[in-house]
Amino acid sequence: MWSPSSWRAYPNAHQPEWPDEERAGAARAGLASLPPLVFAGEARQLRDALAKVAAGRGFVLQAGDCAESFHEFSAPLIRDKLKILLQMAAVLTYAGTLPVVKIGRIAGQFAKARSSPTERVGDLELPSFRGHMINDEAPTLEARLPDPERMLRVYNQAAATLNLLRAFTKGGFADLDQVHAWNQEFVASSPEGQRYEAIASEIERALRFMEACGIDLRSEPQLHQVDLWTSHEGLVLDYEEALTRRDSLTGDWYDCSAHMLWIGERTRQPDGAHVEFFSGVHNPLGCKIGPTASPEDVLLLCELLNPDRIPGRLTLVTRLGADRVSELLPRLLRAVRQAEHPVAWICDPMHANVFTTASGHKTRRFDAVMQEIEGFFAAHWQEGTWPGGVHLEFTGEDVTECLGGSEAVLEEQLDARYMTLCDPRLNPRQSLDLAFRVAELMRRYPSSY
Repeated sequence: MWSPSSWRAYPNAHQPEWPDEERAGAARAGLASLPPLVFAGEARQLRDALAKVAAGRGFVLQAGDCAESFHEFSAPLIRDKLKILLQMAAVLTYAGTLPVVKIGRIAGQFAKARSSPTERVGDLELPSFRGHMINDEAPTLEARLPDPERMLRVYNQAAATLNLLRAFTKGGFADLDQVHAWNQEFVASSPEGQRYEAIASEIERALRFMEACGIDLRSEPQLHQVDLWTSHEGLVLDYEEALTRRDSLTGDWYDCSAHMLWIGERTRQPDGAHVEFFSGVHNPLGCKIGPTASPEDVLLLCELLNPDRIPGRLTLVTRLGADRVSELLPRLLRAVRQAEHPVAWICDPMHANVFTTASGHKTRRFDAVMQEIEGFFAAHWQEGTWPGGVHLEFTGEDVTECLGGSEAVLEEQLDARYMTLCDPRLNPRQSLDLAFRVAELMRRYPSSY
């Protein structure tokens, strides 16, 4: 009974209320007439890679902006995000001796679920900014009005971003010969950057050693290009439905807006529109699991989203909070393991650790982010399951949005370069610091693997 539009008969939380249904219909029709952004075969390749993660033979690095912006869109910005992702992946691969599945929060992450329909900006009470797919962040009633034509602008920016990412990842930029070039100038002089340079030198020596042994490295595509998959929260179902296509090879439906889509903590209701929609597309799916989720809730989501128990189809992304992960996660792991659902587990240590400072800035403490990751690993070792990855919000820019790290960002420094559209992001130094610490966790108990 499923169809791309069957979600419309279900409760649909956090959907924009377009003020003009005729314009909304025209925007949906325009999207439906455009080519797919990704292809079904690519989504199946990612599913196969995630199946290895679910089996304990890989690790996921999923990272990118909190919310992509129409205002900050350029080749250098995209390149710098890719640089830090490649650096982190190199650290995790080299130190953790595991293949790393690289998934960007990019080319579609333009909408955000908000905890309140309104927010205060100065003396004004305004509709909440919900991402550039829906409205604008400018503090006026006109800017905050939902505009369906923004979905077409998202498509165009996503298409341009994907084109550039494919050029970078397949055209030489991601070649391991470039491993030193990924280190940005403002990072290179930091302790994290210097530590990364040491690993980059070791990788270069290893490559030269293989060449000296007579191995033809030029014939090994894995050394010269990488697979970078795209993902975003599938929040605005008008956009996702319009980009859903039937695969000509299998006859299955795929949401061709991204390789992987995830359902957020606020929209994972089993009887809701988001679960209904994503139960019918064949992309790899993620589902955020917050502190209110019971084992029964998680098992029901597994049954609804992956009833055929296909490895790699479903990734559970836990966001439980630094103080509660050790208490809550083991029973979820135990329930899913005993029910024999072949899920990949990854940790989102960002979203349950946000707080607001006295100055009004939303921020996160680096130590809390690491505490949740450490609790995530410890719970998996306790239960005999696989800690399959991390899901992060970061940027390639030199921002001051999250507190702490080895070169500590202090609360009084937040104003210096606080640039996010919504939630605070790790800067490149903090991101590299985190990668090294996660790699150490991966090596701490090798017998557990």
